[in-house]
Amino acid sequence: MTDNLNIRFAVESDVPLILNFIREIAEYERLLNEVTATPETLVESLFRGGSCPEVIICFLDEQPVAYAVFYHNFSTFVGRKGLYLEDIYVKPEYRHQGIGRKMFKFIAQIGVDRNCGRFEWAVLNWNRPAVRFYESMGAKPLTDWTIFRLKDEQIKKAAK
Repeated sequence: MTDNLNIRFAVESDVPLILNFIREIAEYERLLNEVTATPETLVESLFRGGSCPEVIICFLDEQPVAYAVFYHNFSTFVGRKGLYLEDIYVKPEYRHQGIGRKMFKFIAQIGVDRNCGRFEWAVLNWNRPAVRFYESMGAKPLTDWTIFRLKDEQIKKAAK
């Protein structure tokens, strides 16, 4: 089944498809109300300016079935850049066919090619299928760290 897969980097004309994937993953993660991305913000953030996140899209027989968003971060301890996986999403009807594994390996190879020292991501605690998938890829959860977040108004308040 996965022999007819094609993974490629997204281009600007893919923005409507990317936004659709974002909405689908947000719905799956029970966070659809948090999506404020628009085609305009995605074009600006993904394809304009300096250091931008990167998007890959996976097609099965020319049908878009998965996507991933990642970007470079930096580890002062390692002294090298790393990769941070923001999203990896496979449409529900295409899961359990090895598509997620191929997408993950594709991004890991990018990390190898770019001499990255780390490859990291966050997983919702309740998302046991994702946790099992990442563990099957050899990943170990970090238990010593807690993710903190400031959002729009909180960022402005913190900046004062």
